[in-house]
Order: sequence, then C-alpha cells, then structure tokens
Amino acid sequence: MDARLNAFGNPIAGTFLKHLVSAGQVVSDSTLPAATQELVKIRASQINGCGFCTDMHTKEALAAGESQVRLSLVAAWREATVFTEAERAALELAEQGTRIADAAGGVPDEVWANAAQHYDEDQLAALVSLIALINAFNRLNVIIRQPAGDYRPGQFA
Repeated sequence: MDARLNAFGNPIAGTFLKHLVSAGQVVSDSTLPAATQELVKIRASQINGCGFCTDMHTKEALAAGESQVRLSLVAAWREATVFTEAERAALELAEQGTRIADAAGGVPDEVWANAAQHYDEDQLAALVSLIALINAFNRLNVIIRQPAGDYRPGQFA
C-alpha cells in the first residue's frame, strides 16, 4: 500500500510537517512526563484509526522502556490497573479532546478538573497542546493513508 501523497517529499506538506515537529519539541521539552506523552499519543491515534502514529508511538514507548503490558492496555485503560491516577486523567482528557465532535458541550468540566488535580498549569498547557498536535498528525496520516508497520524507533530523530 502506498500513501496517496508523499508528505515527506512534497514541499508544502514537508514544510507543514517540520512546523508540527517543532511544535512537538515544545511539548517534549516540557515537564509533562514522557511516559504520559506517549500514552496520550497512542490513545488518540487508536481513536482516530491512525495506524502510522499508533505504530510509531508504541515502538517509541517500548524503546524508552515502557512495558508491553501497559501498551497493550492503553485502549482499555479504564479497566486496567497499571496506570496512575494522573495518567488516567490525561488519557480521559485525550479521549474527550479527540472525540470533541461527539460531545455537544466540548470537554466536560469534570474531566478538566480531574486533570488539573494532577498537572500544573504548564503541564496542562503541554497536555492540551499535545492532544491538539497528535490529532493533527493523525488526521494528516489518515487522510493520505500513510502505511503503518515499518516504523523504526528514532527514525525521524
């Protein structure tokens, strides 16, 4: 399967991706825990059906020392006992922020309040930015049908 568009070879798409990657660096450099960042990226990518991002972030998380058990349970985090309360709050915010069109009122106040119990203002800003960013990556990859499965950790470093 080939992508509909070579996002890395097209000058407009390539420039756009460079800006998204730069935005991602801001989040990566924040105090939001790296493990939480990967869990959020994986969960949003699962919801959006982005095989490329799910493949990429699962492999990056494994390479960073994340356990296979936790990665296998991201999609069922509500029933899993392997996530901290802070991670659960981040995953809930990621789900609500990703499924924003499904909720007439947007992200519920209770979901925000729960996240705010676990993260300071800078971490919340990083978390919200990350959710917006991974959704942008997901949509780009889903629209162009970017194939998944061949990603190697560090490939875009």
